[in-house]
Amino acid sequence: MNPSGTTSSPVIDFRVRVPSAVRPPIADGGDVYTQYEAVLDIGNGWHKGMDELLAEMDAAGVSHAVLHAEFEHGDYADALNEEVAEQVARHPGRFSGYGTVTLEPLRVMPAVRQVERAAALGLRGINVQPSFFGHAIDDRQLYPVYAKATELGLAVALHTGVNYSRRHPIDAERPERLDKVACDFPEATLIACHGSWPWIPEIVAVARRHPNLLIDFGGLAPKYIGVPGSGWDVMFRFMDRLLRDQILFATDWPVFPFQRALDQWRELGLRPETLEALMHGNAGRLLEGRKAVPV
Repeated sequence: MNPSGTTSSPVIDFRVRVPSAVRPPIADGGDVYTQYEAVLDIGNGWHKGMDELLAEMDAAGVSHAVLHAEFEHGDYADALNEEVAEQVARHPGRFSGYGTVTLEPLRVMPAVRQVERAAALGLRGINVQPSFFGHAIDDRQLYPVYAKATELGLAVALHTGVNYSRRHPIDAERPERLDKVACDFPEATLIACHGSWPWIPEIVAVARRHPNLLIDFGGLAPKYIGVPGSGWDVMFRFMDRLLRDQILFATDWPVFPFQRALDQWRELGLRPETLEALMHGNAGRLLEGRKAVPV
């Protein structure tokens, strides 16, 4: 750390949404987006483009970001995968990419071929949001997707914890379901997106069991992680030492702004080595294809 309180290494945001013309209009999402907008109040942020993404990264000092082909309704997987790959090719120093698979409907072999296509495009992982499409994290129909991604060296990022659509039960995204996947795929690199709140002791226990599981905190205000009684207390204690090698800085841009996220993380009082791991070291290791060392 330098005297200004910033990390000495370049900041890597491990999950931003790819700005894409193929992304469906917000209205097409119906009450899913209506309910999300009521909670998150993103407004016109949903419509930001690549120029705005790069400008905001530059202003906040974010050197690299992982673009995710992330969506919550319909079937835009193939188009978003191609868009992510195109942007990575245009800006190889600024972006890496995670693809996705079709879940509406989920058909096993087409989904497996989408994973193969993601690897052929040079993407580094896949992002799956099962509960938005009526599936649980440990749905056996998804196992061929996890197996193919693991075989090809792609990480698997999964939406965990609360979602704000009242049509999708959050039980489908409990960390104990992710624990089952980690047990069945000990060679996989798994990422629990959004930190898994409100099941924080549960995700901490699962992460302690599985050093191949990492946790990102995209789409939430980091300041609450340090607020006693917010439900994050166990995470705040463990991430500063025992889980230091398993945490990832992420914003889910445009859901949460880069600068605000960085400022709030830096004000939490975490150890300098923890902030270094959070904002650079762990992401750099994953992007280089290196595994964490079991504790």
